[in-house]
Amino acid sequence: MINETEKPEFWEKSFIEKQEMWGFEPSKSAVLTKDFFLQNSVKNMLIPGIGYGRNAQIFRDNGIVVTGIEISQTAIEMARKHYGTEMIIYHGSVTDMPYDTCQYDGIFCYALIHLLDSNERTKLIHDCYNQLAENGYMIFTAISKEAHTYGKGRFVSKDRYEIFDGVNMFFYDRESISEEFGKAGLFDITEVTENFPFFLIKCRKAMTKAI
Repeated sequence: MINETEKPEFWEKSFIEKQEMWGFEPSKSAVLTKDFFLQNSVKNMLIPGIGYGRNAQIFRDNGIVVTGIEISQTAIEMARKHYGTEMIIYHGSVTDMPYDTCQYDGIFCYALIHLLDSNERTKLIHDCYNQLAENGYMIFTAISKEAHTYGKGRFVSKDRYEIFDGVNMFFYDRESISEEFGKAGLFDITEVTENFPFFLIKCRKAMTKAI
């Protein structure tokens, strides 16, 4: 994973070489988010950084219309190969959002925000929030300081390190989550362990207003 604006070719090369590198099972965070979205009657959703669609299909299987954004054309082609061509996937970086004028009931952003720098993280949160419908929910997963990679590699800036090959990663704690998501309807922070310890960050747009 990498800062999207610096080396988008990293993802293209990764998907060409490694193909379905994470398999086809949805992440634990996607399963938890699917349950939450169904409980809250989410009908349509956006997935920034959709990859080849492994986290999208569980929502589609449960009747939620999914739209994606993906920087790798190869990943988009893989998603269409495995999951059909009817799902809209915009080709480009999440830092160039918005790609449409839709208002979504839900947004799910998995293991992406921590790859961006401070300004890009702020913009992504802002752009996602502004594409939520009134009473819509957005859920982000972000890597925690509890990860064994925290503090490893070249120091870039506070809590941000170059892990390998130019991969810059920002490590969150509850304080930094509150700082970055506090104005975006933050209401719940849950710890979830997958390949790394993550935070599951839940926000709600209680009224139609920009941030």
